[in-house]
Amino acid sequence: SSLSATWDLELVEEVGQALGQEAQALGVHVLLGPGVNIKRSPLGGRNFEYFSEDPVLAGELAAAYINGVQSQGVGTSVKHYVANNVETQRMFVNSDVDERTLNEIYMTPFEIAVRKAQPWTVMACYNRVQGVYGTQSPMMLMEKLEDEWGFEGIVISDWDAVIDRVEGIRAGLHLEMPGKPGHLTNQLVIDAVEAGELDEARLDELVKDILRIVLMGNASARDSADQKLEEHHALARRVSSEGITLLKNDDRVLPLSSEKYAKVAVIGEFATNPRFQGNGSSEVKPSRLDKFLDVVEAEYGADFEIAYARGYDLGNDTDDSLIGEARELAASSDVALIFAGLPQHYESEGIDRT
Repeated sequence: SSLSATWDLELVEEVGQALGQEAQALGVHVLLGPGVNIKRSPLGGRNFEYFSEDPVLAGELAAAYINGVQSQGVGTSVKHYVANNVETQRMFVNSDVDERTLNEIYMTPFEIAVRKAQPWTVMACYNRVQGVYGTQSPMMLMEKLEDEWGFEGIVISDWDAVIDRVEGIRAGLHLEMPGKPGHLTNQLVIDAVEAGELDEARLDELVKDILRIVLMGNASARDSADQKLEEHHALARRVSSEGITLLKNDDRVLPLSSEKYAKVAVIGEFATNPRFQGNGSSEVKPSRLDKFLDVVEAEYGADFEIAYARGYDLGNDTDDSLIGEARELAASSDVALIFAGLPQHYESEGIDRT
């Protein structure tokens, strides 16, 4: 969401390049992103992971991101195709969207990404779309993706998303990702071929597509790569600053000057324990993490008197015992910088906000 707020395609492509370089250093051939599902409701538990509520913006950002990553010889997996917009009952919910809305809003980000960037893979969704599971929908996987948009990569499932693997193969699903015991679904495919219910030539087509992507990954893989951690950390700071959205600036409060605001109160645990991502399978461990209070004291401590109050407990949102200290600090300061947001258990893959 912060990347989206930059509205900067060149910057997003630069981020993709950095991610591609780090993936190379870690021996990762395909990065499982970007997520371009539409932010249909502010309650969506995975909104943090998706670009936008606008389909054109989401698609253009995705294309820039994909082009950046794939310029480094690392594939991407644009996801979750399609209309995967809530976490509640996501494994079987039916996104019963009319044709025009499906095409103009939900499909558009994927179409732009495919036409402008050709991701190596597309990840099919858990949910049903117009009554058919995304992992076995001929309309989605063949008619739209392959025939209409000219997709050249492979379709992979989300984890544990395949309901009927044989139907998926018929519809254009190349690869079932882990979840169910693989030997069971493998046997179903063998049985279908032996019974004459599934053409072996269809399997050959899909395997050929998979091998092409495997060889692309192997051809570009490097044993080691310079992760450029300092350079990428500076890029992350630049992205963060570009993603800031100033809603209003009454009485020209900003930028803060020491002549007007000598004593600054920093309030909120996020200032010392930043939450920079959502919870779930998208979680990553950063190589380095700056904490606001440390940075502001190091960079501005000589000009301002800076004091901190925790204000709340991220682990217990019913604990009001810290508010008094924060109130007193704010009252005795010239200005208060308040760090507010959602704790991790409010926003995660697998649950929506109430």
